[in-house]
Amino acid sequence: MRWLTLYARSRQVPASLAAVVISAVAVWALARDGGGGPVDPRLPVLALTAGVTAASIGLGGQDLALDRTAAIRWLPRRAAHALLIGAVVASVFLAVQTPGEALATTAFLVRDSAGLAGLVALGAAVCGTPYAWTPPIAWLSLALFAPPPTGLPAQVATWPLLPPGTPTGTWTALLLAAAGTTAYAVAGPRR
Repeated sequence: MRWLTLYARSRQVPASLAAVVISAVAVWALARDGGGGPVDPRLPVLALTAGVTAASIGLGGQDLALDRTAAIRWLPRRAAHALLIGAVVASVFLAVQTPGEALATTAFLVRDSAGLAGLVALGAAVCGTPYAWTPPIAWLSLALFAPPPTGLPAQVATWPLLPPGTPTGTWTALLLAAAGTTAYAVAGPRR
């Protein structure tokens, strides 16, 4: 168990987890209006994006050259790390919204956290760990300011805001999760 503790510390997991919890609690507090009406999907997506970007700092170690020369197989560890980011962010948001009214459905949270975690992993593989946050923030910005989705390209662009049963949103999130996790697991973070 000592190696897991050392790994978590080296990847700044405690600070990232604190940021994930704070962002989820902040969005939950902002969304509580007591009206009982439907909640704007932008708030949960904002919390999920904040969570995965906070966790992205752990996708690279202190010394990338040392990571690349280690005697352990990094591929399964990197894949697990990228997948755990999505699972933890969705779980924290689900735990925060349990006491009150639900801000988003479980299917919505799982889909969006998986897709956003894939974007963060892809960002680490393409841009490097310090800039791994840029793809999810850029995609969220596009989704927030894009016109209402009428065609397939517009639905792909706004997939985080689509309802959970939308096939385009689900497939886009799955493709991003698979591509990002694979790219990060195979190539690791960019130097």
